[in-house]
Amino acid sequence: MELTVEKPESITKLYDENTGLWRFVRVDKGPSKSLETVEKALNRLGLSKNEVRVYLFIARTGEHKASEVSEALSLHRTETYRILRDLEKKGLVLSVFEKPLKFIATPFEKTLSILIETKKMKISLLEKRKEGLIEMWLSLPRTEAEQERKEVFQILEGDEQISLKAEELLNNAAKNVLAFVSEQDVTSFYHSGIFDILERLSKRSVDVQLLANYSPKSCFFIEKLKLKKAKYSVSSVDELPTFVLTDGEQLLLLIRKNDVKKKIAALLTNYDAFAKAIKTLFTELWSKDA
Repeated sequence: MELTVEKPESITKLYDENTGLWRFVRVDKGPSKSLETVEKALNRLGLSKNEVRVYLFIARTGEHKASEVSEALSLHRTETYRILRDLEKKGLVLSVFEKPLKFIATPFEKTLSILIETKKMKISLLEKRKEGLIEMWLSLPRTEAEQERKEVFQILEGDEQISLKAEELLNNAAKNVLAFVSEQDVTSFYHSGIFDILERLSKRSVDVQLLANYSPKSCFFIEKLKLKKAKYSVSSVDELPTFVLTDGEQLLLLIRKNDVKKKIAALLTNYDAFAKAIKTLFTELWSKDA
């Protein structure tokens, strides 16, 4: 007879105040997935992994003594007290003046507002200090070395990082831009403002050539553009990834990972052989397609 063992990830431990005992409860995968998304969001907003665990435990189960939090999350008591004090300083946890001391969580919606505003303030302060930091950096003594062109690679992940790098690449273009946009990326290129930059460049005497898959979606967005050199590819290039090549040197190549989450990454490079190969491919597609 085969025994079925429940996976640890599907079990959580909750404290029952009525009985004073800990209960092991099976967790449904739906809520578990939602909780994972919330944890990642709080982590990106500046909380450490254990700060997220402590906050969410109190927010979901009500007020607790530090010792209860420590035991429930298998954290050392000293670390638990430190985390609770740090969360309290940030306004995410409140102390209940009783003996023994207990802690309650700030409502989740208010916590999000606090963390977002804190993030905004930090960015604002950095922006104000940017010019001063640049001046300090330039004033530092350094050895004068001849600038040698290096062929480099950089991997970018996430829509925001890729869009920012694409904008930087295009804004620095001086002579020409060759862009192929797949049907999967045409919507994001339109809404992120990259197509607007291409229009501005074409008015600024930069030679812009845009090639896209022929499809109803691509036609809808491409026909909104005021570009003299825009074509649809009718060749069998469905698997060709989106790329942008500026001045024949700087290449941004989008990569779609074949996993459940369909994560997007991009390769940024000035590798000469790679850039020339992409340029040759683009020229061939451009001359072949109507």
